Amino acid sequence: MNTPEWITRGVSMLRSAPRKGPDESAAGRAGRAKPPARSTQERLKATLRREEEALSPRVLRRLLGELQSIVDARVSEVEGGRRAQDVASWYAGAAPEERHDMWLLMSEQFVADPTKVQAAQAQYAAAVGTPDEAAAEVTYRRATVSPRRRLLQRFSAHPEGIRFLVDLRAELQPHLKGDRRLLALDVEMEYMFSTWFDVGFLDLQRISWDSPASLIEKLIRYEAVHDIRSWSDVKNRLDSDRRCYGFFHPRLPGEPLIFVEVALIDDMAASITPLLDETAAPANLAKATHAIFYSISNTQLGLKGVSFGDSLIKRVVDALKEEFPRLKTFATLSPIPGLRAWLTRNAEPELLKAWEPLPEPVDDTARAALLRHAARYLCKELKDGKPLDPVARFHLGNGARVERINWAGDPSAKGLKQSYGLMVNYLYDLKKLDRHRAQLALGKIPTAAAVGKPLTEA
Repeated sequence: MNTPEWITRGVSMLRSAPRKGPDESAAGRAGRAKPPARSTQERLKATLRREEEALSPRVLRRLLGELQSIVDARVSEVEGGRRAQDVASWYAGAAPEERHDMWLLMSEQFVADPTKVQAAQAQYAAAVGTPDEAAAEVTYRRATVSPRRRLLQRFSAHPEGIRFLVDLRAELQPHLKGDRRLLALDVEMEYMFSTWFDVGFLDLQRISWDSPASLIEKLIRYEAVHDIRSWSDVKNRLDSDRRCYGFFHPRLPGEPLIFVEVALIDDMAASITPLLDETAAPANLAKATHAIFYSISNTQLGLKGVSFGDSLIKRVVDALKEEFPRLKTFATLSPIPGLRAWLTRNAEPELLKAWEPLPEPVDDTARAALLRHAARYLCKELKDGKPLDPVARFHLGNGARVERINWAGDPSAKGLKQSYGLMVNYLYDLKKLDRHRAQLALGKIPTAAAVGKPLTEA
C-alpha cells in the first residue's frame, strides 16, 4: 500500500467511526454496542488499531515475524531457541493485554495447512485396505501437525523455556472461557506437556524437615487441601511418623509438580483433627499398619489436564512398603468438596435446615439422613459415566473404593462449607485395583458393604 492509499484508507476509517455528540453521557457511550473483536488476520492487514486492541497492526506484524523466525526451517535448533528466548524476554516486560495478543498470534497464525490436510486425508481414505495404507497414514499425521507445536518445542530449548511455557499456560487459563480463540493454543500445550511430563521423566523424592527451606516454603504455598498455618504445622506434617513425597521434573529443579502427605498410624483415620494436632506425640512406627493419604496437591496450574497423581500414589505405596513391611492398609482421608452444593440442590429444605447447626449436635434422624445422602452422592451420582465429586473421580479412577464416610471428620470452617464436616476414606486394595476400575467403567462405583447398605434399605 502506497502513501496516498494509506492516507485515504485512514481518513475513510475516521469518517466511518461513530461520532460522540456533545451531550452524550459516559453511560450512553458505555451502553453503545462494541464492534466484534477482529481476528489477528484482520488486524495484521489493518493500518489502525481499535481502542480495545493492545498492539497496533504494525507491532503485531513485527511480533508475528519474530515468532515465525523461531520456526524458520533455515535456522538451527540452537538459533531457534535463542530467538525464542528473545521473545520470552519481551513477554516478561509486556502488559497483560499485549501478552494476550501474543497468545492469539500463537493460536491463530500457526495452524496446519488446510489444503495439505485435505489432500492427505483424501489420500489416506483412498489407501485404506491397500498396501499403501500405512504410508498414507504417516503422511496424514504429518500434515495435521501444526507449526505451533514446533514453536513450543523451540521455546522449550533454552534452560528456562519449560518454566516459561508452564507459567504462560497458567496465565492463559482464566481467559479461555471468555476467548475461545485461545483454545487451540491451550490444547496444543496440554498435548505437549503430557509428553514432556510423562511419569517416566519424573523423579519421586521424599520431602522432609531436612529439605531446603525454599522447598518447604513451597509446600506451605501450594497446600490445597488443609491449609498449613505455621512452620510448626508443617514440621508436624514432616515428623517421624509422617512421609511427604513429590514428583519433580529435571527442567524444574526444586519445584514439586504434585505432592502427597501420608500419616503412618495403627488404624483407619476418621478425622483430620488428630492428624493436624501439633501437640500430639508421634505415632509408634513399630505398630503402624495403616498408611493414610490425607492431602494431595497439584502445584502447577499450567499443567492442568496432565495426569500423574495416580502414578504418584502407586510409587509412594511401593516406597512405603519397602520402608515399612508391616503396612497392610493403604487408604485416604479425603474431603468431599462438592457435597454441600449438591445437597443444596437435591435435599429436602427441612433437612437442610436441620443440618445447619453443624458442628453443633444434631438429632439422630438428621444425622442418619445426612450420611445417607452423602452415600448416595459418592456411590450413585455419575456424570458422563464418572463420579460427580472431583476427589472421588480421582481416587475411584485409580482403582480405590468408597470405604467409610466419617461424621465430623473435618470440623474446620472449610470442611463445614464443603460437606457439613463429613470426610470419606477411599481404600486402595492393591489386589483389586484393576477390578474396581473395570466396575467403574461399567458405571458401578466400588463401595464397601457398610456404606452401600443404607442405600439399599432407603
